[in-house]
Amino acid sequence: MTYNVLLSEEAQEYYQQLDDKSQRIVKDNLTKLKDEPHPKPGSGAGDREKIPVDGETVYRLHIGRTHTALYDILEAEEQVRVIELLPIDEAHDRYGF
Repeated sequence: MTYNVLLSEEAQEYYQQLDDKSQRIVKDNLTKLKDEPHPKPGSGAGDREKIPVDGETVYRLHIGRTHTALYDILEAEEQVRVIELLPIDEAHDRYGF
């Protein structure tokens, strides 16, 4: 199954503020979610994990050592919805790393 990866307005704004190199890295990593958005424990595939953030359970993808994507998977719609893109340190503060 191939998923459509969609970015929220907030995630799009963050992405647009990145320099060209960072945009490429973020885009390359988000594109990987098309084929497999679910975490695979022990595989080392993109550092994906299901975590609680702000009282909700979402998925997290570390992008390099700089950015984090928080996303939901909507199986019925075959969509991955990126709720937020944010600096990794800010993400760690949000989910208590």
